[in-house]
Amino acid sequence: MDIKLINIGFGNIVSANRIIAIVSPESAPIKRMISEARDQGSLIDATYGRRTRAVIFTDSGHVILSAVQPETVAHRLGSRDSLHAGDIV
Repeated sequence: MDIKLINIGFGNIVSANRIIAIVSPESAPIKRMISEARDQGSLIDATYGRRTRAVIFTDSGHVILSAVQPETVAHRLGSRDSLHAGDIV
């Protein structure tokens, strides 16, 4: 099985195989889901204090906040710019 990794900003990398959805944080339901994940301890804040621009949902139930636009993350997901697990030393 080939593990594909996606850069979500500031050197943070997520396994592409685990991503279910990449959405904008603007709507009330998404804000509510972020709050619930924070309460449950399943929120990962990868924004480094910057404004949240993308919310990534994983199959493990984790919610990841990113300062990169959702379109950029999605483009990296579909492009050859992503890393493979064997590329990391």
